Amino acid sequence: MDLIGQAIYNYHFNGNDESLVIDSNYTEDEVLDPSHFFRTYDLMSAIEKRALDLCRGKILDVGAGAGCHALDLQNRALRVTALEKSELACQVMTDRGVEHIVTGDMMDHTGIMYDTILLLMNGAGLAGTMQGLERMLAHLKTLLAPGGQILMDSTDIIYLFQEDDGSLWIDLANNNYYGEMTFTIKYRNKTGDPFPWLFVDFESLSQYAGKQGFKTELVMEGEDGDYLARLVHLDNSPI
Repeated sequence: MDLIGQAIYNYHFNGNDESLVIDSNYTEDEVLDPSHFFRTYDLMSAIEKRALDLCRGKILDVGAGAGCHALDLQNRALRVTALEKSELACQVMTDRGVEHIVTGDMMDHTGIMYDTILLLMNGAGLAGTMQGLERMLAHLKTLLAPGGQILMDSTDIIYLFQEDDGSLWIDLANNNYYGEMTFTIKYRNKTGDPFPWLFVDFESLSQYAGKQGFKTELVMEGEDGDYLARLVHLDNSPI
């Protein structure tokens, strides 16, 4: 069930602001208001603002949602394509005036090259797992024009496992990387199927990106373990 898409659609077309409720294997009852997908530049986080300011050339906005990032870039007269697999969200973007929309999964998007690939709102999470991160980076590499860049944000959630004395507790039942989480979304009276979501620390991102030939730069850090990374492929320099 496309519950996020339904919330975006209902908020935009029907004025319904009922929140999404998100549970995970480590957290529960976190609330996400649909208005979050409609923020303007002045309401965005410092990391989002920095990423948008760094965008250049032909841009692919992956997981575009309601198009808040794509619209900002479009208003700067930049060439941006909004890639979103939710058909409902794409209908909203069309109504909001996003000019170039592709409905589909990132891993199925081929044949076009971009100067900037943008993955925001914990864009690394789209990979799902560390193995998925390696696959995702390998695919995005094929979409980068010479001299192109990937701008991606994530969060190091190690703080969830820290005790008051600074020590870390270990989930013995889980041998996976600690940032591999399983989310479940509730909206109205519906509950979606569980899905994987990844929070990756910068050092691990750098290591996995390095396997695909990327150099990773820490552009900016937030206050809660969040950060913005810039990836440039070492064998993909301008001709």
